[in-house]
Amino acid sequence: MPARAALLAGLCATLLLAACGKEAPDAYGNFEAAEVVGAAETSGRLLRFDVREGETLAAGATVGLVDTTALSLQRQEIDAQRIATRTREVEAGAQVEVLRAQLATARVELARTRRLYRAEAATAQALNRAEGEVRVLEARIEAAAAQTVAVSEEAGGADARLAQIDERVSRSRLVNPTAGTVLTAYAEPGEFVQVGQPLYRIADLRTLTLRAYVSGDQLARVRIGQRVTVQVDAGRDSLVSVQGVTRWVATQAEFTPTPIQTRDERADQVYAVKIEVPNPGGMLKIGMPGEVLFPGAGAPRRAAR
Repeated sequence: MPARAALLAGLCATLLLAACGKEAPDAYGNFEAAEVVGAAETSGRLLRFDVREGETLAAGATVGLVDTTALSLQRQEIDAQRIATRTREVEAGAQVEVLRAQLATARVELARTRRLYRAEAATAQALNRAEGEVRVLEARIEAAAAQTVAVSEEAGGADARLAQIDERVSRSRLVNPTAGTVLTAYAEPGEFVQVGQPLYRIADLRTLTLRAYVSGDQLARVRIGQRVTVQVDAGRDSLVSVQGVTRWVATQAEFTPTPIQTRDERADQVYAVKIEVPNPGGMLKIGMPGEVLFPGAGAPRRAAR
């Protein structure tokens, strides 16, 4: 028993010395990633949805299809209306041409009647009748031209509606917005989805960001583009060190976030920093805590935590 007690005492002393010699972290934080939500861009039933949590998707990959049967029927109806409107537009244009030909003839007749009237070979009644016919034809041409414009605008509206439907049909293909790993899937094949409804969350996990917090007196040692050492728990009371790069430093102080700090230290104000850390092996996870060692730390110290 004395030998065992001595062995335990020696082991405790060794661990204590190791802990004393270990450099204290300068900052603490948690890993996060830029998460993107894939959403439905048209309404309908999900005919296909090839998204599974944990799988990696390429940017631009087609991951699903929304049923567009109702849109196709609506397009057929509008297209039939458009064809009929175009036919009316052609007929209205032809009517204008007929009236213009009649007007040309009426003006020739009016000119002849005026010559005869001046030569006292035609009555005033005949002159009035010729002038009235010209005025009537001019009014009919003006009305027919206005009708042609209205029909043309109606046909243009049908073209615009068809273009909108074609756009909605093209959006029936669910295209993955960015390369990454699916974090959460919110839908299943066969469900009816609405425009803008979130279907899944995806993030590029090849590089994560450690959002850490430093105190005001540490801020002078933090630089954008600076390489730092990030330590994460590897289990069995061991840490793994990876290299990261400081990409962002807050310009304003904030109170220390509750999940990171103790009750007494939460009253302190700190500055947030973002450190980009490569994650090729997938060791780092979203939400995992991490510790930061800034270069040129000097004597061991701890940041607000």
